[in-house]
Amino acid sequence: MNRWLLWVPLVIFGLFFAAVAVGLIMPKDNVIASKMVGKPMPEFALPGAIEQRPSLSSADLKRGKPTLLNIFASWCVPCIAEAPQLLELQRAGVEINAIASRDTPDDVANFLNRWGNPYTRIGSDTTSRVQLELGSSGVPETFVIDSKGIIVHQHIGDIRPEDVAPLLQLVREAG
Repeated sequence: MNRWLLWVPLVIFGLFFAAVAVGLIMPKDNVIASKMVGKPMPEFALPGAIEQRPSLSSADLKRGKPTLLNIFASWCVPCIAEAPQLLELQRAGVEINAIASRDTPDDVANFLNRWGNPYTRIGSDTTSRVQLELGSSGVPETFVIDSKGIIVHQHIGDIRPEDVAPLLQLVREAG
């Protein structure tokens, strides 16, 4: 009987190891979706991120026209990858507003000069307060806002070419 008890710690360790291995091999979905989808835009007023574009507030997103709200940063590599798709959406007539997260005016200006500026307004969220209120878990992230300021869709990650048509459709339906 005593010999059997010697194996108990090894069996417990083996079970623990197996549970960790399964978690690493087959992780749960690690995307954190916003709980704000279907709810009104939280109240905020951000200063302008650059001189060439006006500031951004929640009131700007309730002006009777659907819009995209893109959260980006100059230091974000996937934000560079989505730049052509944002310009394509702008050319298709979509109003795109932005929140520059944890960025400086010079860095934002350099980013936009290099990769294009599809934004009507750009707010500077240096502490990520508004980004967190939106339930955003990172950059880039894009929200479809309807004409009344209700968040109707959240797109997590960079916008890829195959995402342009569905986002365009969502904006048109949000009118």
